[in-house]
Amino acid sequence: MNPIEHLVTSGTFSLDGGTWDVDNNVWLIGDDREVLVLDPAHDAKAIAEQVGDRRVVAIVCTHGHDDHIGQAPVLADTFGAPILLHPDEAPLWALTHPDRRPDGELRDGEVLTAGGIDLRAFVTPGHSPGSTSLYAPELKTVFTGDTLFQGGPGATGRSFSSFDTIIASIRDTLLTLPEDTAVRTGHGESTTIGAEAPHLAEWLARGH
Repeated sequence: MNPIEHLVTSGTFSLDGGTWDVDNNVWLIGDDREVLVLDPAHDAKAIAEQVGDRRVVAIVCTHGHDDHIGQAPVLADTFGAPILLHPDEAPLWALTHPDRRPDGELRDGEVLTAGGIDLRAFVTPGHSPGSTSLYAPELKTVFTGDTLFQGGPGATGRSFSSFDTIIASIRDTLLTLPEDTAVRTGHGESTTIGAEAPHLAEWLARGH
């Protein structure tokens, strides 16, 4: 079984009074016994069907935007799994789930394990205050949420975001990973660290 499973779910993202149609990448990492669910977006039924009868170690949210956390509570209840989120995302989380809090805090350097695969949390703020990436060295993969995409940084034009901060996160944390590290993103196609690293100066010049 592939230790990384991928679903694309569709719905909306709302913030600052606007709403946009989006397709989200949902990632399952683990084996045939247990998995970690990353960014449970839009379609709880499809995600639950993908999980099947496996144990869910945790439901991890890379950040608190509604398109990444919308189905976290229902899936947590379905599988008896904790929701993990960096504490700096609390204001964003509360916009979507005011009556429920995450079950645990995702901290920089913390290691989560599912199906024998270790994922190390790197806090990579900028798109939002506590955006967190998860690095699986054994799989040569980093899950970057909305911090780094094919073609540049995630959006920083809305509340709780900062371009200077996201650039620092990408430069000082993500681009220090091996060049052959696959970058699996919150939306769109995957890329690699080596493919994106040469373009840092271009992103700085354009300002987004």
